[in-house]
Amino acid sequence: MITRAQQKEFRLLAADMLGKAGFPLTEKERDSIAVADFGLSNVRQQGAQILTLFETERISAKLIVLLPAQILPEHWHPPVGDDPGKEEILRGYWGRTHYFEQGEGEIDPSLIPEDKMHCFTASKRIDLLPADQIIIAPGTKHWMQGGPEGGIVISFSTCVRDILDQFTDPAIVRTTVVIDT
Repeated sequence: MITRAQQKEFRLLAADMLGKAGFPLTEKERDSIAVADFGLSNVRQQGAQILTLFETERISAKLIVLLPAQILPEHWHPPVGDDPGKEEILRGYWGRTHYFEQGEGEIDPSLIPEDKMHCFTASKRIDLLPADQIIIAPGTKHWMQGGPEGGIVISFSTCVRDILDQFTDPAIVRTTVVIDT
């Protein structure tokens, strides 16, 4: 849960980063930046700012803005019916984004909140800089963290079903609740 004031603050921070990156925004887009806290009520530590550029039934493009050290929690895109699940392409746009997926590697424990170590199992680290690109296969556990100055990635994905993403942390709720106080 976040307050309306927090939503405004994090939208402004994201818009500022997008401005530094040279990405043009309309006022309507600025006001539509989603601030996700994943039900953890600590968006600065575990959260993301997401601007949906477009979405259809078959494809979407989003800008994911991560503040310095901000974590987008570990998750995967499960199969739905006969579909194997969402396939996602991430392309570094600005700054540095630490991307982690299933595979060989070790997670630096200083990156993760102490009480959440058990919620991060994907340990193969790939740093996404501008123009670096990766393809995430359906069902692959992954998470991201903003680098020292933060990071922005462009996400292109198939079958827009973000609400069905599965998270390793059982405390996560996909829909952010915004309160007026």
